[in-house]
Amino acid sequence: MPHSPAEKKKALSRVRRIQGQMQALERKLEAGADCAPVLQQLAAIRGAVNGLMSEVLESHLREEFEHIDAAPKQRRASIDHAVALVRSYLK
Repeated sequence: MPHSPAEKKKALSRVRRIQGQMQALERKLEAGADCAPVLQQLAAIRGAVNGLMSEVLESHLREEFEHIDAAPKQRRASIDHAVALVRSYLK
């Protein structure tokens, strides 16, 4: 979970954008929109959720790795490596 006020604000902004995207999807479905715009909206939602997941997971990993007994440079390198791996799986 994002703990700093800036991280929390950023995460909440993303959630609100996702809510807006979901509402737009709902309107398209209710209006009987063609498949292409619906699929495009779904892809946008998926991307937004993955972005949010990535940010929250990164925050969590950074918090967890803070307590590792290693040189700060080595610890940062380990964190950056783990974050890069996770991000590659979320694409």
